[in-house]
Amino acid sequence: MIETFIPLVITDYLNAAWFFDWFVNNASYLFVFIFMVIESSFIPFPSEVVVPPAAYLAMQRGDMNIFGVVAVATAGALCGALINYVLSLLIGRPLVYAFANSRLGHACLINQAKVEKAERYFDEHGAASTFIGRLIPAVRQLISIPAGIARMNIWTFCIFTALGALVWNCILAGLGWWLSLHVSLDELYTAVEKYNSYLTYAGFALLAACVAYIAYNAAKGNKTEKK
Repeated sequence: MIETFIPLVITDYLNAAWFFDWFVNNASYLFVFIFMVIESSFIPFPSEVVVPPAAYLAMQRGDMNIFGVVAVATAGALCGALINYVLSLLIGRPLVYAFANSRLGHACLINQAKVEKAERYFDEHGAASTFIGRLIPAVRQLISIPAGIARMNIWTFCIFTALGALVWNCILAGLGWWLSLHVSLDELYTAVEKYNSYLTYAGFALLAACVAYIAYNAAKGNKTEKK
């Protein structure tokens, strides 16, 4: 159980194949929640080895419900994101302002006024950033940090984080459901690895589209200011 997981994960960190086998043999709502909290906090951990197998087992064994898996995974993701949000709010913001007001910060062309402007921007556009960020690999865990630093309204943060996590977990659960119709349990890990790469490519494509959109709006804004 969990007491066997902790020492092993320390000595064999993120051995996905080992963890996958362990999770399949011990899957429960509690473990889905725990590992999704970890996945959404500051500890890097792939949700792809939690939700798809849990959804697969829900369809194959019936001891869990696939909608329950999505709900619990989303609740865990929100709790993990709140850890990052609160830590950034309490610790990150003072450090950022201390740097902005230091000589080194000024040498890097950063000052308090610019930081405050960035905070106002995130406060105005952070909802969309928080939602989209939950769908992008390597960004999911990090998007909560600027939200906390910018003191984004916590209820707005929770709503859009939960919605983004819900969409992502529905995609992963949908993958688990589809695999339950087409592959055996012995083939599950290989299949999840294969389709996870497709999800990763799609996530990076979404990231590229978002960056292009932001760059376009910035360029458009600069042209408007010059006129």
